[in-house]
Amino acid sequence: MWSYHPDLLAKPVPRYTSYPTAMEFAENIGADDYARALDAMESATPVSLYVHIPFCEQICWYCGCNTGAAGRKQRLADYLTALRTEIALVAKRLGGRGRVQRIAFGGGSPNAIAPVELVRLLDRILTVFDAHRPEVSIELDPRGFSSEWALVLAAAHVTRVSLGVQTFAPHVQQAIGRIQPLSHIERVVSALRLRDIDAINFDLMYGLPGQSLADLEATLDETIRLAPSRIALFGYAHLPAMIPRQRRIDATNLPDAKMRFDQAWLGFERLTAAGYIPVGFDHFALPGDALAAAAQEGRVHRNFQGFTEDDAPVLIGFGASAISRFPDLIVQNEKRAGPYRDLVGDGRLAAVRGVAVDREQQARAAHIRDLLCNGRTKLCPESVASVRESLLDFERRGVIAWDAGELAIRDCGLPYARHVAAQFDGLRGSTRFL
Repeated sequence: MWSYHPDLLAKPVPRYTSYPTAMEFAENIGADDYARALDAMESATPVSLYVHIPFCEQICWYCGCNTGAAGRKQRLADYLTALRTEIALVAKRLGGRGRVQRIAFGGGSPNAIAPVELVRLLDRILTVFDAHRPEVSIELDPRGFSSEWALVLAAAHVTRVSLGVQTFAPHVQQAIGRIQPLSHIERVVSALRLRDIDAINFDLMYGLPGQSLADLEATLDETIRLAPSRIALFGYAHLPAMIPRQRRIDATNLPDAKMRFDQAWLGFERLTAAGYIPVGFDHFALPGDALAAAAQEGRVHRNFQGFTEDDAPVLIGFGASAISRFPDLIVQNEKRAGPYRDLVGDGRLAAVRGVAVDREQQARAAHIRDLLCNGRTKLCPESVASVRESLLDFERRGVIAWDAGELAIRDCGLPYARHVAAQFDGLRGSTRFL
């Protein structure tokens, strides 16, 4: 059983999908820095691509993604034109350098566009980049799934599909503005498997309005029965001041801190008992999945999509708000779709903010990554004493343990992995580590 420390849980810490985090991005870093990073990239560098589709057919009330309604067809068409233009701009800049290993379509909901548009985007990428049989993944809103989509995904050799399931409890679905019956999810999963797309992810949530332990357990029961290869179990963050659409959610009906903790533990207990391998603090994978193998071998990484086995040193993002990452630089595209279209329409790179990552930050990032992804990190001998002193409270609580020069998060301390990692954050933790 996990140990419960409400004072730690009450302290907000980043999810660390990058370090430095997006809160450190500034406008003094932008297109020129991005151009230099692209120009410096070597020919054999492994690269992953991310394509952002910031549109959804229906907007869910809980969602914090940069997305808007797909109802205005001309707006959607203009965006796709700009996206293809940006892909060509970056590819021309690279001139054939970089080897694309993975392509991920995310959003929003990529299936807010027509299936033929996905084919066109993928064809453009495969034409202008050095990409030989890359792994292709896509996030889908099950409510917009059709038999045509199943056929197109199979024909396009998509290797992994992520489905936004969240919950199977009808009253909780009603409370978050996302109605999708269990029977529909069953049909989507069957249609994918019928076409040999077996790598299926489920995104689930706890901490939702009106969600009881019994509701979550019933959702976990159905999830285990459907046997997706990966599961992400996220805690809902209610931030209506930052995310106006969340104001439609009844905050008086949200689970309290102890209930959220119990829900997270229930998810961990049920999924691991069902044979799933825990990955980081909120992902799970079946033993035959590549992410499970990476977890067992200490090769898990973390990016803006969560825990992954993807070890490419360069991630290039396309689309409004998309983020690109290099070893010494992180940049983000213009968030607003209109100004984004204007930038690439003028033949300019769309990066408008970001952060340079110096050697010290790279070292801190490695410690944060290792703690979150693999549950441990190795320190240089001269740092151990000062680090141990700084983490004494975590050690006294039993959250961490020491193995020679390695710092390890104990099994009972898993809910506090981000809190431990935050101590290596130069802005939020101690500066005495390095």
